[in-house]
Amino acid sequence: MNYLTEVSWSPYAVGIAIGVLSWLSFLILKKPLSCSTSFASTSGMIERLFRGKKVEQKPYYQKIGLKIDWQWMLVLGITIGSLISALLSGDFGLKWVPALWQSTFGDTPIMRLIFAIVGGIFMGFGARWADGCTSGHGISGTLQLAVSSWISAIFFFIGGILMALLIFRVMG
Repeated sequence: MNYLTEVSWSPYAVGIAIGVLSWLSFLILKKPLSCSTSFASTSGMIERLFRGKKVEQKPYYQKIGLKIDWQWMLVLGITIGSLISALLSGDFGLKWVPALWQSTFGDTPIMRLIFAIVGGIFMGFGARWADGCTSGHGISGTLQLAVSSWISAIFFFIGGILMALLIFRVMG
């Protein structure tokens, strides 16, 4: 049980575990692992609190459904599991500004918050436009040898590298 208290787990063990989880998801649920649709359905459920049932008439929400399903519970499990892991390893801490960001841009949280919000908006838009996120395309889609998922995964890496260079080399 010592591995549960480690700050960083073996990428090989985690890769195998994700592969087994993906296999079980296909076997039991007949669905691939994915997460981004749960964020879209959550936004619809929040909107429904304020605008009522007419939100359910929107074609997009009719397509994805406004319900707590297995995917929504997967995201909840990832969040709770991450918290438990951070607590067990002693690595939990609230940080407005991570060390790398601080060494490049200083310790003010405003710029970090702006970048996080704008980045989150772009990621959410991209995931919905691509009809899948890094887990949907990068894990499940590539396991199925879907060409669109391989193209998406390649561009996830290219985009991540380019943005890291832009943020930390050009702007920093």
